Amino acid sequence: MTMPYYVAPEQVMKDRAEYAQKGIARGRSLVATTYDQGILIVADNPSRSLHKISEIYDRIAFAGVGKYNEFDQLRVSGIRHADTKGYAYSREDVEARSLANLYAQYLGQVFTHEMKPLEVEILVAELGNDLRPPQLYHVAYEGTITDEDRFAVLGGETEAIVEALDAAWTPEWTLSEALHAAVTALAGPERTLEPDDLEVAVLAEGNGRRAFRRLVDDELAGLLP
Repeated sequence: MTMPYYVAPEQVMKDRAEYAQKGIARGRSLVATTYDQGILIVADNPSRSLHKISEIYDRIAFAGVGKYNEFDQLRVSGIRHADTKGYAYSREDVEARSLANLYAQYLGQVFTHEMKPLEVEILVAELGNDLRPPQLYHVAYEGTITDEDRFAVLGGETEAIVEALDAAWTPEWTLSEALHAAVTALAGPERTLEPDDLEVAVLAEGNGRRAFRRLVDDELAGLLP
């Protein structure tokens, strides 16, 4: 009888992590940061129809990098969960933390038990209120969840973008300042990103009950230098 080929569990986990990291790194990056009126999310994404940034619920946004079909399935399931919870209880009971925890559990389950991990990183953002500050939850491919208090960077050349944003970040900066810093960090020293290369959205007060709003065309061009 032929014995099955043995691979150490540590090596299996390492191989899965490397596979997912390579897939995510090949994609374009995304940045989310707080500013004086709410949360700004900027993605290096020239597509006008395949969105990386979307609304989940009244004050909650979703963003993903990596394989589009994989993170879009997560987006749809998040919308269904939020709608169901809001209908069964109240709209105020739907919060980003519980949604991020569900995503983290699912990604961790797939990473541990499935042959191929999901090649995605996702962000769940919630606009703050009088009781709590804005929330940025970064969920990695293996289910690790991180609560960011200033900004979050997903995919691509993460280290260089984090370094650039960290140097530029100031408390309570304006939307224009935050957008300029995010675009500069995403572009790096060798590229220039035009409005047509970007997907930009905000979660901000003043947009009505649904705080999510996309910045497009003349409005986006006017905010960029």
